[in-house]
Amino acid sequence: MGASRVVNELAKLFFENTKNSTTFGRCLKNVKLISAESGNCRAEFTVDEEHTNLGGSLHGGFTSTLIDCITTYALVSHGTGTPGVSVNLHVTFMKAAFPGDNLIIDAKTVRAGKTLAYLEAELKMKEGGAIVARGQHTKFIGQ
Repeated sequence: MGASRVVNELAKLFFENTKNSTTFGRCLKNVKLISAESGNCRAEFTVDEEHTNLGGSLHGGFTSTLIDCITTYALVSHGTGTPGVSVNLHVTFMKAAFPGDNLIIDAKTVRAGKTLAYLEAELKMKEGGAIVARGQHTKFIGQ
C-alpha cells in the first residue's frame, strides 16, 4: 500500500462519525486517516498515555480496536457499501510501543465475497518500520 492521500468519501464518513461520536469509537480521536481507496486504508497516530496499559506500553485492546476499525474502513473503500459485522479478529502482538511512538496502520481487503470479507492489517513504527502487531479480520457482509 502506497502513501496515496486519496480518501474514499464513504470510508471518511464512517471514520469521522466513529471518532466524533460519544460511543466507544471516540477512542480514535487522535487517529488520522491518511488514505482509503480500492480496499486499502492507511492511518497514523502517536501513542499517548491514554493508549497504554499498566506496564506503560500500548494496550493490546487498543491495538485490537485499531485493527478492527482500520480494516473496516479498508472494506468500506472496497465498494461493498457496508462495514459488515465482525466474525473473527486475530491479532499477533510483536513489539511494544510507548508514548511518543508514531505508528502507521496499513489495512487491506484480501477478498470480499458474497457474504464474507477477509482483511489484514499491520501496525508498525513510522520510523524504521518495525512491526508492532499484525491482524486478520473476517467480517460478515451478506444480506
